[in-house]
Amino acid sequence: MSENLEIKNIDPNLYNEDLAPIKEKDRKWGAFEIFNVWANDVQSLFGYTLAASLFIAYGLNGWAVMAAIICAAILVMYLCNLTGIPSVKYGIPCPVMARASMGVKGANFPAMMRAIVAIFWYGVQTYFASTAVTLLINALFGTSGGEEYLGMTAIGWFSYILVWFLQLYMFLKGIDWITRFLNWAGPFVYAVMIALMIMIWVEAGDQMLPAVNDIFKGTGDYEGGPVMAFLAIMGTMIAYFAAVVINFGDFSRFVKTEGELKKGNWWGLPANVAVFSFIALFVTAGTVVLFGETLTNPADIIERVGSLPLTIIASICFFAATIGINLVANFVPPAYGLANLAPSKINFRMGGLITAVLSFFIGALWVSVISKMGIASFVNTLGAVLAPIYGIMVVDYYLVRKQKLNLEDLFSSAPEGEYHYNNGFNNKALQSFAIAAIFSVGTVWVPALEAMAGFGWVVGAILGGLVYRLLMGKSEVIVMGDEVESKI
Repeated sequence: MSENLEIKNIDPNLYNEDLAPIKEKDRKWGAFEIFNVWANDVQSLFGYTLAASLFIAYGLNGWAVMAAIICAAILVMYLCNLTGIPSVKYGIPCPVMARASMGVKGANFPAMMRAIVAIFWYGVQTYFASTAVTLLINALFGTSGGEEYLGMTAIGWFSYILVWFLQLYMFLKGIDWITRFLNWAGPFVYAVMIALMIMIWVEAGDQMLPAVNDIFKGTGDYEGGPVMAFLAIMGTMIAYFAAVVINFGDFSRFVKTEGELKKGNWWGLPANVAVFSFIALFVTAGTVVLFGETLTNPADIIERVGSLPLTIIASICFFAATIGINLVANFVPPAYGLANLAPSKINFRMGGLITAVLSFFIGALWVSVISKMGIASFVNTLGAVLAPIYGIMVVDYYLVRKQKLNLEDLFSSAPEGEYHYNNGFNNKALQSFAIAAIFSVGTVWVPALEAMAGFGWVVGAILGGLVYRLLMGKSEVIVMGDEVESKI
């Protein structure tokens, strides 16, 4: 297709400028931008706590823990390459890509499931970002926050509302500004974490390396033994990244070439995760020396250090890191998903505004109500629902359609359109999803499958893809010719 392609005969209920294919000449992202997507995803408060706790919770030799973490990152890298490459080629976001397999109307199902999960965690992460601001205010003015109302002090409420408005202002400035924020926040958080590690290492002195060695020895007390501990660590890391895997095309559509995508994923996942995990390990070992206990929450570490300059810098760092993960995992997906629901009425900006408003109440009620309701299982169920969708989309693109899409029909509701199927729904994709989802959802609710929670996502994706391939068969797809295969 020509660089000057204009899609004709489009349905306004399936198209707007935010969902439209991005032409090659308009794509500005390279490996550095993709690296920073992952840097912001990994370097959150929760990401640090997770990395640090993995060295302690499973009683496994430290080198084996590092190997499990890196293996998980490599697997996630390949999974993201699979979903990212189609969007590099055609310039479309994840919800539009889903139309090829699910149907032009059926694609709303996975888009909305992903949006609901992201909106929930957007609110929760906004609350956690506000705790960094609360820490900063209390440190600067020596306040304690006052009495609590609905689980937060007056300072806490002020910080939460401030962070909510600040995030909304920043995110609604558009994708170019979002890119600049990610490119700034990723390196900045790294610099602060390295500074924290050096400061603690200096304080711990020659006791640091013996403390690291103690953690690396492992206790070998994991119930299922070392092999199961290794698999559990891998599963935990995969589960952490699973939400971003399915909608990675929302970011890769801005990348110039497939080579830049793969390079960015390599440095952003295996390399980045390994370095960040080592930082978390050394800082955690230092807390054992300095405070006599293993502290895996960086906010607790900063409070114990008691340095006002460090508290100020670290609070800004935690704030930037948490906003970064909110942007990558919890803002862009629902913004596109909601836009896909009604493109003629909702664009990316409006989708982001709806996301922010709904998430405000989730974050505001997180401490006092939602965190005590067990609603996390509900949200995790929705996340598990997405596993078969991933498998269906990947198998459809690579095995059924042989990496060829008809861009015009992705935006057409005409009955003769390639992705119209049955009134806009591909029933075979829905059947494949239903069969595979029984297993992936079971990893959330069935105690016997609980240990497979991380790998349950991968197995659910594989099952969804296999069943879909069997149901579709070889004669279902008519390839539209070489013109469809070429880039825009």
